[in-house]
Formats: sequence, structure tokens, C-alpha cells
Amino acid sequence: MWVVLKFGGTSVSTPERWQTIASIAARRIDEGYRPLIVCSALSGVSNQLEELLRICPLGADYEAPLERIVAQHVVLAEALDLDANAVLGEWFDELRRLCMGAWLVREASTRLHARVMALGELMATTLGAAWLNAGPGLRTVWQDARDCLTSSDDPHGGERRRMLSATCHHDADPDLRATFDALDAQVVLTQGFIARNAEGETVLLGRGGSDTSAAYFAARITAARCEIWTDVPGMFTANPHQIPAARLLKLLEYDEAQEIASTGAKVLHPRAIAPCRRHNIPLQIRCTLLPDAPITSISSESTFHGAQVKAISARGGLTLISMDTHAMWQQVGFLADIFTVFKTHRLSIDLVSTSEMNVTVSLDPAANALDPHVLDAVLEDLSRTCKARRIGPCAAVSLVGRNIRGILHKLGPVLEVFEEEKVHLVSQAASDLNLTFVVDEGKAERLVQQLHAHLFEGHDVPVHLGPTWQEVFEEQELKAHQEAPRWWEHDRDDLLSLAAATSPAYVYSTRVLAATARSLQAMNAVDRVLYAMKANPNPKILQLFWEAGLGLECVSPGEVQRVLELFGREAASRVLFTPNFAPRAEYQLGLDLGVQVTLDNLHPLQAWPDLFRGRELFLRIDPGQGRGHHDYVRTAGATSKFGISLRQLDALLALVEASGAVVTGLHAHTGSGIRNADNWLQTALLLADVAEYFPEVCVLDLGGGLGVPDRPSQVPLDLQAVDDSLAAFAQAHPDFELWMEPGRFLVAEAGVLLTTCTQLKSKGDNHYVGVDTGMNSLIRPALYGAHHEIVNLTRYADPRTEVANIVGPICESGDTLGYTRRIPPTREGDVFLVATAGAYGRAMSSHYNLREPAAEVFLP
Repeated sequence: MWVVLKFGGTSVSTPERWQTIASIAARRIDEGYRPLIVCSALSGVSNQLEELLRICPLGADYEAPLERIVAQHVVLAEALDLDANAVLGEWFDELRRLCMGAWLVREASTRLHARVMALGELMATTLGAAWLNAGPGLRTVWQDARDCLTSSDDPHGGERRRMLSATCHHDADPDLRATFDALDAQVVLTQGFIARNAEGETVLLGRGGSDTSAAYFAARITAARCEIWTDVPGMFTANPHQIPAARLLKLLEYDEAQEIASTGAKVLHPRAIAPCRRHNIPLQIRCTLLPDAPITSISSESTFHGAQVKAISARGGLTLISMDTHAMWQQVGFLADIFTVFKTHRLSIDLVSTSEMNVTVSLDPAANALDPHVLDAVLEDLSRTCKARRIGPCAAVSLVGRNIRGILHKLGPVLEVFEEEKVHLVSQAASDLNLTFVVDEGKAERLVQQLHAHLFEGHDVPVHLGPTWQEVFEEQELKAHQEAPRWWEHDRDDLLSLAAATSPAYVYSTRVLAATARSLQAMNAVDRVLYAMKANPNPKILQLFWEAGLGLECVSPGEVQRVLELFGREAASRVLFTPNFAPRAEYQLGLDLGVQVTLDNLHPLQAWPDLFRGRELFLRIDPGQGRGHHDYVRTAGATSKFGISLRQLDALLALVEASGAVVTGLHAHTGSGIRNADNWLQTALLLADVAEYFPEVCVLDLGGGLGVPDRPSQVPLDLQAVDDSLAAFAQAHPDFELWMEPGRFLVAEAGVLLTTCTQLKSKGDNHYVGVDTGMNSLIRPALYGAHHEIVNLTRYADPRTEVANIVGPICESGDTLGYTRRIPPTREGDVFLVATAGAYGRAMSSHYNLREPAAEVFLP
């Protein structure tokens, strides 16, 4: 019997992960199966190929980013003891030819787009097959997926959808099965994401399509099961990266899994379920990091245990179109008319809500390219029939389960979390599998947390639920800590002694601050590092970073004045001043003091052009899309107040010329908490394009946002990978200096908050540990649900057998530092430590309730 094993990009990007793939394949062989392995492109490569396709038609220099893709494969090949050019040279040459063609004709057709993107999977699997044969000695045959999967015709989808987001036939294919059976091989290795159409052309299955490819292959060869290997061990009651108390869903039926995947769970692509369901092939979700961890099994086996909610999920980026008219009342064909408009513009409608005078529909970006021009055209066409308006960005928060209508009376108290929220649309699935609320996008994460606490935390655990995310990874995290203890674990005795004398207290490690500054200064591609001092303006920290050679990025006159008071007026040359919606006087002050001033709006140039005549300015550009760990820290895109839109470039050029200002620098910042190493390269490429309009530009400021892991299980940002990606850019653009302005990255891990247990309380199954400070010292958890690791430092080595909420003394229901944390049995007087608290802790503290926030103390 065959078993299909799918591995994503992070699972094929290092020698260690390929060792894991080999061991899993060997285990399946020992169990009597033949593995068909489906692999994605190396981590980050698909994004880099997308960038090539963007810049080649513009006539930009594409060779440096192309060679960076080649280098990533060469490095992995060398680590696997393979000759990259011998194994992959043919694919490298094809990538160069295709890019040159797009560059020469200044166009990237959908056919060329598909061929370029397919190379990511083709290169990764060619390399993997060579190593499996040469390294662990598994007899492996490399199979081109395009010879096995054929896309189905979609007459309504348009060329782009047919070529770049195709669906495939998934009938059982006895001939393909017989061909595979006859192979003299233990393993067949093939690609996800790619197929061919009836004309033999390469097509793509859409981003995330490797899951779907695995399901197609399982169906075509009637596999015994299909295993999706990823970085989580299954589907959970909520996104475990946001809610560590989320519980594993051990058993799901196909329709339940389909609903959870479709309403926002990222662990499994929704299109991967139907092929397995059709052929009754069990689908399993397994964790590459923990191959023996509990899993989610999806099958036709009944898991029904009465009406119940099984999961809470959220999808962001939705756009609502609300249509009002008095004419629709009992009018024949009204819905047909308005839906025809969406069909004409090739838009797929997701949710629908109707009343006597209004119809509101949602458009999901996962199914549609929500181009603003297309949406404007839709509104214009609809205006002939009704009054239409756009609402967004929105998010859909869904309760997913079975027979939800049967427990509506029990959900009443739970739904009180929506009491003060604007709910744009409510949809109850006809299948009775979900109840969905569409709200403003920024509200979704907090609502999911509150709903999960009501529905799943502090209750008896039903049989269909497994361990929490915390429980699954706790042993691994503790082992990692033992092998590489954090500084506060090393300094535990000193911290306990300090807390006995001063509690609550922020404690900063001087040696960690210095080491982090050195790591940034060691980046070869970055010419200047400026500390975004809003993260923590403590004078001792500023002094340390100043002596380390860092500049300082300020956002207010108060911050600028503090720098000049500490280091003198001559320090102005190392200060970047970036006010936002500030009055004229603040810009005047910055210019008079001689600091580098940044504008992020047209208004100052429109209203006060005389202020900037002959002055050298930086401009903050909005790259159009934000990133980060929470909506509130994403600082780009139409819903962010920061930066000048790219659509305003023509107006900006005219205003700069009229004012007589000289633009010498461009700045962009996408958000905070980013751990994707190519983020700053993308920013550099965008700013380089904009710089063509401003000939005096010599500095590209790539912003900050370098991510810090919030949980021990998260992979830290690879700073060397950031540097390597920028080095290629710097080599191709030697006329630019590259600046970065990290804040949290420099100070977060160097600081902890110590606080002492004051009281213990239980209310039913809910347990609380009260401590002597709360949101007055650390507001991040209450403000936007930020997660901080919290440990009982006094009893750090004791087993964590209890679950409790860690709460402060502030008279607010939101005064909770951490929900459902696993801790050892605790007593009054125990010292708790809140980790990664060096940034935006004391800086955002207050005297609310007239309580003093935590003091600040430094350790060597």
C-alpha cells in the first residue's frame, strides 16, 4: 500500500530536516508502506520568485536576486555533500533564460509566471531525490508531478485563474498506480503546487497548493492514507500560535475539517480535503518537529458527541460589499442581477446576508485578487441597480462545530463578547457547521481569545480533544532551555534576591543589551543602525547603545531633547526624527536642531512649503502591505496611518519640487515582530524603485520590526539570512546606504518583569494567581493580546501541574498578564517572571489606579 507524505518549505530547507524526512520515510517502509513524498520549494524561494516576476518586466536589475535563489540551493547542496551545478544546473539555466525573456520583452505572461514559479518545487525535489539516493541510501525515483496531474477546465475562471490557481482531476487512475507499483524504488519523490493543463502547459495550484497536490496523488493512486507534515501536530480549537491553551482536535470528520480549514485555519489547505473524502482516504496532520506527538486524524469515522462547538477560527482581509435598495422588495431577479456583476468581474462571493432592503456579501482574498480598481468597477456597475458601498478590511470570526443551532440557547452568555463590537454581518451555515460574525479586522484576535476562554478553558476535556499546545511542546521547550538557558535562567538566584528587596521590578541585563547591539553592528550590508528609542528610553540603555555606535530614531520632541541632553548638540548628526501627524512647530524644532527630519504625509509640503525650502529631507513611503505579529503593530497598508501612499507619488513629486526641498533618503517600515528574513530585502527593492524619481537619494532606511520570539517554540529571526539577502542588494546598488532602525529587537529579550504572588483564587474550574503589578506596568497583553512567557521563578524546576490566569491588582477585567498558563503549585510570596519585557514595558506604563509601575534595575 502507498502512503503519501507531504512536506512544506521549512521541512525541506536544511540538512537536518531532510534527515527527518528520510527517517520518516524509512519508518513507513518498515511498517510495510511505500512512501510517495510530495515537497514544496525551499522556504522563502516562492516569495523570491514572485519578486523576480515583479521586477523583470520593469527592466530592473534581476541578476542579484536571481543569484541569491541559486546561492540558497547551492548552500543546501553543499551541506548535503552534493554538487549543486551537477544536480541543478539545468534548472538554474532555465530560470535565467525565463527571467531574461521577461526582462527583454518587459512582460511576464501567466504562462511564464507558472513556469518560473514551478522551478522552486522542481529544484527542491531534484536536490532531495539526489540526496535520498546518495545519503541515507533510500532507492528514490524523482517524478515530475506534471506528468501525473492534469488540470480541469474552468470556463468561468479566466486565464489567470486557470494558469495560476488551477484545480485537477482526481479520479482514481489504475494505470498511474500500476506504473508506480512497477518502479524499482522504495520511495517516489515529486512536487506539490504544479500540474499540466490539457495543452501540456505548466499550471499552478495556487499558494498553499502542495497540500492539495498530496491529496490529488493520494486519490489518483488510492493510497492507504495521506499525511500532511507541518510545524504543528494538527488542527486545534484555535490558532495555537495566538492561544497556547488551544487543544488538539484528535478526530474530525471530513466536513468538520473542511469547515475549520475554510474559516481560517492555516494548517491545511481547504482544497486538500475533497479528494480524500471522495475516495475515503484518511488524512492525518503530523508535526515534523515532533514526529511522535499526538496528531489530528480526518476520516469518515463518526466523532459525533452531540451538538458542540469544536473550534474558533478567524480569517482577515475580507471586503464586504453592502447593497441597499427599496426596489428589491419582492422583485423577481434582483439577486440574479447583482450576482451577475460579480461573475462578470470574476469575483467569488463567500458569505451572503439578505434582508428586505439590503444584501451584503463578503469577498475573501484567498479566492479573489481584490484589486482596488476591480472593486471600484464593481461598485460602479452595481450603482445602476442599488446603492453599494465597500466595508473593510474585515475579519470573519467563526464558531465551528456540529448542530450549532441546537445549542444557541447555551451560547447566549458566550456571545456577550460581541456586546460592544460592530458586527457587520452574521451568517449561520445551512449545513449547521458554523456560526460566523464579520467584524472590523483589528478586533478579531481579541474576540477569538475571549470566545476560546469561554468555550474551552476551565472545563472538563471532551474525549475528542487532546493536549493543549503548551502541553505538546512543553517537554521540548524545557529540554531546549536546559541545553541553552536564557540569561534569566542563568541569573535566577540574583533575580530572586533582587525581587525580595524590590517588587515589582523591571530588570535589564547589560551584557545581553551589549551583545544584541554587537550582533546588529556586525551586519556587513547595513551601513547604519539606529535604535528606535520609543521601545525603552531609559538613559542607561541609551548610553550603552550610543557608546556601541548606534544612532537614535526619535518620534517626539521629548525624545530628541533627551538625546541632546545626554550627548550634547553635536549628537544631532546621529538622530533621525520621524514625527507622525505632528504640528508645524515640531518639524521646525527638528530642522532648527539639525537632526534628520522625515515626512510621512503630503500635508506638511502642501501647507508649509516655506519651512522645507533648501532642506534635506527623508520621506516615509507606505509599501502598501503591512506585516507583523498583530494588527496594531502593522505599519503599512491603507488602514495604517503611517507613510505616503505609492499612489500619491505624482503629487509628492510636484510638492517636493515646488517647496525646493531636497530628498536625500527614503524610509519604509512594514510592522513589528517580523521573523521572515526577506522582509527587508523586499523593502529595499521597493525603495530603490521609488528612488528613481528622486535623484538625490543616497539613503534607504528599511525600518525595523526585527522579530523576537514570543514563545520558546518559535524560531528566531535569522539575522545572518537578513544580512546575506541585503548584501546581494547592496552589491547591485552601491550608490545607496542602507539603514535600519530596530527597537524591540535590541531590548525585549534583555528585560524581564519580576512580580510577586499576592493571592490565590479559584472560581469553579478557573484558577487565578494574583501578583503585585499588572497593566499599569505592562499593558501589552491587555492592549493587543501580546503573549509573554510567564514562569514561577521561585519554583522553576517543579513540575507544572496546574493551569491558572496570572492577574494584576488593577480594577479592570482586562488586567491579565497571561491566560491559562501552566505553572507549578504556587504560594503567596512566590516570585513570577514575565519574559521578553524589555521593550514597550516601562515605556508604556502608567499610574492608573494611582499605583506605581515597576521600578527599573540593571544587572551586569
